[in-house]
Amino acid sequence: MLEKESLIAIKCEIQKGYIVVSVEDEGIGIREDDIPRLFDRFYRVESSDTKTIAGFGVGLYICAEIIKRHKGEIWAESKLGEGSTFYFSLPIPTDQ
Repeated sequence: MLEKESLIAIKCEIQKGYIVVSVEDEGIGIREDDIPRLFDRFYRVESSDTKTIAGFGVGLYICAEIIKRHKGEIWAESKLGEGSTFYFSLPIPTDQ
């Protein structure tokens, strides 16, 4: 199957004392029911579109753990068939 050309947009902005980074794609998207579990250890989205994608379901879990340990947050928004946007935020250090 040939992949269509698509864009990936990476953004970084400051919001209320946090640095917020987003990565947006034009991929296959994620079902709404799967989004809350994306950052669980060993969780893999199962569908006919993902059966040929290799992985153990730990990448997003590791990202989430690193971000949480730095007092940040991670989340995703997606529409099936339209793509996904993954976000993370980290507090901006203040001089003490």
